Amino acid sequence: MNTLKSVLLCLVLLLSASKTVAQTYRFKASSFSVAEKNEDGSWGKWTEPEQSTVIITLDGKKDRIVIGSKEIQVYKIMSYGEKVVSGDDETIPLNCMMTDGRACTILIITRKGQGNRKQFYINFEDVRIVYNVYVN
Repeated sequence: MNTLKSVLLCLVLLLSASKTVAQTYRFKASSFSVAEKNEDGSWGKWTEPEQSTVIITLDGKKDRIVIGSKEIQVYKIMSYGEKVVSGDDETIPLNCMMTDGRACTILIITRKGQGNRKQFYINFEDVRIVYNVYVN
């Protein structure tokens, strides 16, 4: 009987230890830029960076990203991509959907060669937004 209790206890501990805990991360933007697609389908130049103090919250438990700009932007994370490491950059892609139904890809990029500087790229079909951020 003691052996059975020990086995059950070990099984419960193993199952509870393997459960991952989703976290919430808060970032504060220092600046942002925008690029729009031209009529010929090519991308235009990035705008000059504008100062920003918006808070970006990535909530893994609720699978969403909220950007606290003048108009609150809420993105539902539909799928998490695999981290890609290339050169000095680490990129985590997220396939997202805005509350109005527009699909986009959000890339969280860590620039290793630039002191681990972080950026959020929000890529729609016709516009791209980049936020330069730091952990808040």
